[in-house]
Amino acid sequence: MAADSNSAVHLIQRAATQDREAFSQLYDRFSTLVFSLAMRMLRAQSDAEDLLQEVFMQVWRQAGNYSQERGSPEAWIINIARSRAIDKLRSIRRRDKSFVLTDDPAGAESPDNVEKAAGDTEARLAMTSALGHLPEAQRRVLELAYFGGLSQTEIADRLKEPLGTVKTRMRAGIQRLRSMLETQVA
Repeated sequence: MAADSNSAVHLIQRAATQDREAFSQLYDRFSTLVFSLAMRMLRAQSDAEDLLQEVFMQVWRQAGNYSQERGSPEAWIINIARSRAIDKLRSIRRRDKSFVLTDDPAGAESPDNVEKAAGDTEARLAMTSALGHLPEAQRRVLELAYFGGLSQTEIADRLKEPLGTVKTRMRAGIQRLRSMLETQVA
């Protein structure tokens, strides 16, 4: 993993010097992750595609600002995607609310509501990123629980697997996620 991270760091450093080949390799390495995060947050392919383009334009322009001391290349790119996605969600909500009358227009976009939505979105992005590093079986049960809102029994029924297996995978997945997320925060 360290070699991957170091080569991604090297690609960012080369992209900072306007090296198009390095940027292309960086895009190939991280575009699927960014796009999947965008789809989960924005739920519309056109919005996710727009976000993907915006994120990598920002990566191209700001590659010189990247610092290894502040996090891995993946975390840096995900943070850019998260910020852009939150901005896009706010914009979409403002656009949608402009067409809908509410009983409390002042409360509709109160700082508390916007912050709660941003915090929920931020948590979802961190979770999505960490889920990508889990084994398929663990990731599947946690996605069904976290994103699908299913109970362990419902997951077992849907996957046609024993409840004990689902519980074991969830527990192991949660432990791995906790470890990964603690590493990201540290």
